Amino acid sequence: MNLILRKATIIDPESPFHNQTVDIKITNGIFEKIGVSLPKSASHQEFDHKGLYVSQGWFDTSVSLGEPGFEDRETIANGLEVAAKSGFTGIALQPNSYPIIDNQSQVHFVKQKVKGFATELFPIGALTKASEGKDLAELFDMKNAGAVAFGDYNKSLSNANLMKIGLQYVQDFNGLVIAYSQDENIKGNGVANEGIISTRLGLKGIPNLAEELIVARNLFLLEYTGGKLHIPTISTAKSVALIKEAKKKGLKVTCSVSVHNLVLTDEKLEGFDSRYKVSPPLRNEEDRKALLEGVIDNTIDCITCDHNPIDIENKKMEFDLAKNGTIGLESAFGALLSVLPLEKIIEKLTFGKAILNIENQEIAENNKVSISLFTTDDNWTFDASHILSKSKNSAFLGQPMKGKAIGIYNQGKLVLA
Repeated sequence: MNLILRKATIIDPESPFHNQTVDIKITNGIFEKIGVSLPKSASHQEFDHKGLYVSQGWFDTSVSLGEPGFEDRETIANGLEVAAKSGFTGIALQPNSYPIIDNQSQVHFVKQKVKGFATELFPIGALTKASEGKDLAELFDMKNAGAVAFGDYNKSLSNANLMKIGLQYVQDFNGLVIAYSQDENIKGNGVANEGIISTRLGLKGIPNLAEELIVARNLFLLEYTGGKLHIPTISTAKSVALIKEAKKKGLKVTCSVSVHNLVLTDEKLEGFDSRYKVSPPLRNEEDRKALLEGVIDNTIDCITCDHNPIDIENKKMEFDLAKNGTIGLESAFGALLSVLPLEKIIEKLTFGKAILNIENQEIAENNKVSISLFTTDDNWTFDASHILSKSKNSAFLGQPMKGKAIGIYNQGKLVLA
């Protein structure tokens, strides 16, 4: 699709047009011309939106979609449409389907499902067979089939030696291990952050220590083995400090934080609403502020929605029994703009490609177009009408938002919300 975007402000520090308001002429998926008051073209459609901003395409490093096996929660097709309308040009798909994505045939199945969509999908392969933590999965075969990293979604590997072997093994093909961090023995039957709120509500607590012990262990293993490690969805101040120290040592470690842990705290649990039951749990205000500071000082490399659709049968039930997880693609940008400056948000929503070694190009003439379109002025409240996912388990219902995703242009296609 050939397109001219009118009066778009570019947010891209790598671009020569950073912070400039310009017209953008796109021809056959390439930036043909960027400048002021470009002439009309009979072969190009025009898009003009008040307060339009564009940036490099947003990328989410942790998205669950259900298919295959849990299509009632979400399908790949609808999930990619949701991502596009939420401003994301690419997502990394978690392997927590049924069956688990733990072999090359499952990777091939997912990749053949995504042809023709504007949003690109990059599968993460399971680190261990069936994500059971007993034996390494077919990592090299999955890498050759198109897997961009290896990890067991929201499952911490208790076997330290197996983690060590995994970190050593993937170095032969420049692979990346994703290591979710939560000691299951310390977590026990905990369902919420251990603190004043959980005590008052009578909910079994999950101490910060459950996360921090495994973060520290995995960083020690990384220091021993070398290689690359990504620690997803950290949630505590101590985790930030541990990773900051590891980076000072020169270790090749990256980490992410989820939108809901940056915006919400365990005070949301007062009504026992299972929409707020997530993993890791919502922490207290002190941890939330430390996470924001970690984003600002670049200890935290990227922000993820950690989008995880859960069917109503497994979510609308007693808090203790409900499954962990919230959807987050639709609400991500509006929620983040209420707590972080714009340029930092764009930086953290686009850096995921670098972590996964996926090519990205700045907004410049003759480059391939992969951009997100958004505004920053709208003040609104997220409600059920804004949910595009099949599952409705959003922790952000009723949450004040600022700014909106308008859509994307990617793969030669324009998708608008």
